[in-house]
Amino acid sequence: MVVVKFWLAIDQQTQLERFEEREQIPFKRYKITEDDWRNREKWDVYTEAVGDMVDRTSTEIAPWTLVEANDKRWARVKVLRTINEALEAAFAKHKK
Repeated sequence: MVVVKFWLAIDQQTQLERFEEREQIPFKRYKITEDDWRNREKWDVYTEAVGDMVDRTSTEIAPWTLVEANDKRWARVKVLRTINEALEAAFAKHKK
């Protein structure tokens, strides 16, 4: 079994831009709710909680991969490369 965990992080400005874009595009409106806007006010609390989560749940066999996700394409590439590396390592270990 291979466990790969990701946290995709964006900055506040990028989040705001994405929220505003979602409100303007009819087929994306369902992705944004009043809860999203309310929770933006708790950015600092959530940021601290993410740090705690990563510290407490990252292990040698299942580490977190933190992905800078302001650029969606770059984030997708990093996720795919990380998955590929994890699978290649698991296959190599299994062959031995």
